[in-house]
Amino acid sequence: MRDALLMLLAGLAASAVGLWAWHRYHFRSFWLIVGFPLVAVTVRATWRKVALGCGLTKKRQRWWFTAVPGAIASTGLVKVRRRFQRVAVDTKPFMWLPLPTRHGWRVTVHTLEGQIPADYAQAAERLAHSWGVHAVRVSSPRPGRVVLAATVRDPLVRLDHIPASGELLTVHVGRLETGGLWTIDFRTVPHWINAGATQSGKSNLANALFVGLAPQPVALVGIDLKGGVEFTPYAPRLSALATTRTESVTLLDDLMAVMADRMGLCRTAGARNIWQLPPGVRPLPVVVLVDELAELYLMADKSEKDEIAHTSTALLRIAQLGRAFGIYLFLSGQRIGSDLGPGVTALRAQCSGRICHRVNDPETATMTLGDLDPAALVSARAIPAETPGVAIVAHQDGQWYRARSFHVSEQTAEHTARHWSRLTPAWAEIAQPGRATGFDEAALSDLLSA
Repeated sequence: MRDALLMLLAGLAASAVGLWAWHRYHFRSFWLIVGFPLVAVTVRATWRKVALGCGLTKKRQRWWFTAVPGAIASTGLVKVRRRFQRVAVDTKPFMWLPLPTRHGWRVTVHTLEGQIPADYAQAAERLAHSWGVHAVRVSSPRPGRVVLAATVRDPLVRLDHIPASGELLTVHVGRLETGGLWTIDFRTVPHWINAGATQSGKSNLANALFVGLAPQPVALVGIDLKGGVEFTPYAPRLSALATTRTESVTLLDDLMAVMADRMGLCRTAGARNIWQLPPGVRPLPVVVLVDELAELYLMADKSEKDEIAHTSTALLRIAQLGRAFGIYLFLSGQRIGSDLGPGVTALRAQCSGRICHRVNDPETATMTLGDLDPAALVSARAIPAETPGVAIVAHQDGQWYRARSFHVSEQTAEHTARHWSRLTPAWAEIAQPGRATGFDEAALSDLLSA
């Protein structure tokens, strides 16, 4: 008897250790086989109580039978009469069966009359605490349906290596809070604003973007208003680099000339953009990386006013017209506020890609994310200093997410720049008017007719 008890205890201990090791070293299979079935049963069993506690139920009037006793004194009998009575009851939304995901589960809920997805979004934090998960995100695929996506643990704590992207102008720079890849696709979202304080991960994101773009057939241009300390290590892979505002004016003028040249090329070929041109004629796309955007707008004295106005106008025109002609902007800065002038506000309106790391002032967060969901603004201000690389991202699917960029060291970026320096096109060949394609008009007509 004693031996059997010892064997049972040993077996239980071995099972516990095995389950712990399974959970620790292969969480995905453990979650699908053990964790999710238990969670699915728990979620369905507690939905009525959770919905009531989170304010997602509604009072409804229903008819109930009630028995009203009446005594008859002469016979000593009790006669029971039945009648209808209206009472208010709590009705919970109907929930389908939860489905497993890579980092948690999702479930579809039918909304009650008068409910909207915002009601569930406001209760998302309460739902997460009620179910004991890291976070709950709310989406609405169609009217009357809400999808609750729960993340069991934070997928942004540990990130793996950068996966390569096989598509031109597309870079996987990190992961979203859903566990999916955080992708910057310039073909879909051409211009981006990247705001963040010092040590917030803003420069690391630029490193990740550069490492992803360097192997691609694109021209990279840098404007580094920190005197070149950020982008100089990228120099072997940069076709041009401006380190002062005066140099930036010249570089932006060159980009304007490139844009005008490509306009003429598309007009001659009857194309609306460079992507409708034949591959042999299509010019290289140009990605402009700007660090410390505010330095282009700050004025020390009135003598700089004309230079600032010229710079602001050139950037705005590139943002408005550059997409069709293969010129894309990635603008980074610690401070992006309306006090920098109307030029910054107008430029912001042209940049549909928004990234906000931890910032020092609420106005920068408002300028970056203010026209999105107000909850995104609250999340951006809540990013702790000990989580560099975490940001709020306006994704290309129209929603916002918490995301974290892959860690890319400066040494890795420098090595990448040297390794792919052979792909760097000479800026003189790109910027000289009439040389954007290497074809004159007669040769171009012959090629198109062929």
